[in-house]
Amino acid sequence: MPPFPAYSARPQMYLSVVGLLVGTVFFAFSLTPSLLPRPFLIQGVISGLSFAAGYGLGVAGVWFWKYLELPTPSKRTVRFTQVVAGLLCVLITFSFIWQASEWQNSLRALMGIEELAGVQPVLLGVIAALVFVLMLSLARLFKWVFRTLSIRLHRYVPRRISQIFSITAAVFLFWTVINGVLVSSTLRGLDRSFQQLDALIDADLPHPVHAWQTGSQESLINWKDLGRQGRSFVAGGPTAEELSDFFDTPVPPPIRVYVGLNSADTPEQRARLALEELKRAGGFDRSILLLVTPTGTGWVDPSSQNTVEYLHRGDIATVVAQYSYLNSPLTLLTDQGYGAENARALFTEIYHHWRTLPPESRPRLFLRGLSLGSLNSDLSFDLFDIINDPFDGALWSGPPFRNETWRRVTAERDPGSPAWLPEFRGGSVVRFMNQEQRLNHGKEEWGTFRIVFLQYASDPITFFSPESAWKEPEWMREPRGPDVSPDLRWFPIVTMLQLAADMMVGTAPKGFGHEYAPTDYIHAWLALTEPEGWSESELQRLLALFD
Repeated sequence: MPPFPAYSARPQMYLSVVGLLVGTVFFAFSLTPSLLPRPFLIQGVISGLSFAAGYGLGVAGVWFWKYLELPTPSKRTVRFTQVVAGLLCVLITFSFIWQASEWQNSLRALMGIEELAGVQPVLLGVIAALVFVLMLSLARLFKWVFRTLSIRLHRYVPRRISQIFSITAAVFLFWTVINGVLVSSTLRGLDRSFQQLDALIDADLPHPVHAWQTGSQESLINWKDLGRQGRSFVAGGPTAEELSDFFDTPVPPPIRVYVGLNSADTPEQRARLALEELKRAGGFDRSILLLVTPTGTGWVDPSSQNTVEYLHRGDIATVVAQYSYLNSPLTLLTDQGYGAENARALFTEIYHHWRTLPPESRPRLFLRGLSLGSLNSDLSFDLFDIINDPFDGALWSGPPFRNETWRRVTAERDPGSPAWLPEFRGGSVVRFMNQEQRLNHGKEEWGTFRIVFLQYASDPITFFSPESAWKEPEWMREPRGPDVSPDLRWFPIVTMLQLAADMMVGTAPKGFGHEYAPTDYIHAWLALTEPEGWSESELQRLLALFD
């Protein structure tokens, strides 16, 4: 027998009962909570995609059953099954929609967010139906192209060859249209939009007037070339007056050096410019030198930056080099290697100059990165290059799931420690912290070279994984993180879609998800850098200032 049954090119108009039943189950699963609360619009899209995925699995299962030539039910049995399946679909749908509001509100209550009045089931259902119809139409269009090509080719070649060629041609055609036309056009449009946004100059930002400031008249870097995020970084942060008022004694202003994407043509040129600007501003005369790798847009998290400048009483210099003006997901889609190349160039310039300075008088050197910045910061140095003269440490918050160091440390964590807050080799080098557990829990003494991962169990940037489509993630097992809903369950395919949506469009208040709180940064910096002269009462004043 031929491997596939004979068929015509005429499109199939009816819906599979088994597909509808499996799709309904997937739709119901999609209404359960994930890591972050979801607005109804996003929930409708996830539910529609989940329904389409379940429908596709159901259809594939029916086809495979027929392909194996297993017995099929009679027409009477089929009609009875259709009625029962229809009732089950309605029962499952209403049962889960009834609970969806409670699930979402329990998650919002966990994070201190105002509860929603309802899930707007009618609108949610309409959005889900539209998404399903769109996906079904694309699938049937693909099937029609494949069948049409196969039937026409079968006039000249054997059936198997026609089918193999046709499926290959259909995949190539759809991939070319989707990736080469739709995706590329969208990315080009977004690129232009982000480029224009990066060039905007906020009239409210004060132009640098001090000689040591980047962008001033004495600076090696033009104010206009800093980019939107660079200008915001240079003009922001605590001033010498604000720090002096807090400590009730004169303190120096923190030094912030920023090189924009337009400040030089290549990563190497931007890195050399950053080094020269840092030397000009007196950055190597400070006690602490912070090398920050920004996010995709060039943004530096003020919750991290402002707190460390207070902790070190202004005696700190920070250097940053922009590598993109796109947000982190788009940077990963367009040129994910460029950020790592830029981070390596900057680290090489700064580190090679730093190691030429007398060890007893040079500043302590730390690395810092959030999200994509932490990934590129981790890729900026090679262990063999620094092993004879290591820098002092790194603070990486919200590490993406692709971070190799994070993946390895998590996978090789000490027995008994959870995946969402691992302990690694007793904490002698690497330590993890979250909202509730600080960095003083290591079983081994913390060495002079230190790495800190600040992560929340509810952060989808960290805990998303493509493998969650077919395998339950370890972080979902008991005991769970304090900010993860007890109602969260793993479902094949659906959980991956939920986490992907959380990662792309999820929002959360400070202290949850991918929003890292200033008070947690204070505790992280305090343990990592050990600034001197902080009493408990003064520390409480600082925590209250950023709370």
